[in-house]
Amino acid sequence: MTKVTMTVNGRAVSGEVEGRTLLSAFLREGLGLTGTHVGCDTSQCGACVVHVDGQPVKSCTVFASDVEGASVTTIEGMANPDGTLGRVQQAFQDHHGLQCGFCTPGMVMSAAALLAENPKPTEADVRHYLEGNICRCTGYHNIVKAVLAASGQDVSGLAAE
Repeated sequence: MTKVTMTVNGRAVSGEVEGRTLLSAFLREGLGLTGTHVGCDTSQCGACVVHVDGQPVKSCTVFASDVEGASVTTIEGMANPDGTLGRVQQAFQDHHGLQCGFCTPGMVMSAAALLAENPKPTEADVRHYLEGNICRCTGYHNIVKAVLAASGQDVSGLAAE
């Protein structure tokens, strides 16, 4: 067992992990942060995306011990300080960018990373950036619309699908 210490959603945390413990498992089972979903354990679906030191990472492909000392943000950390939905989360709700919700945490985390990197992405930019996230329900149109809306762009001209 190895002791790991990191900052998660602005709070210092530590725990004992086996060397093979994935970051997704540490967050979900060790810290009770179940908003990080695990859909495939093979880096294919993107449901487990979190930010590590500001960068999007598929947490099912990283060992918890590899993020020793890092700052990790999960979907729970995307809310406003008063507990209301953050800007990207609210856009997903407002523009129906979710259905079953399983992929939503990873989509929101990836979208937030895109907007940090490119504050005014095009539709093509959004679609390209989200290629590593799979949604089996929405057809992506409303997800793209939500990301564009979160960037402050007018999406009233985008047809609903």
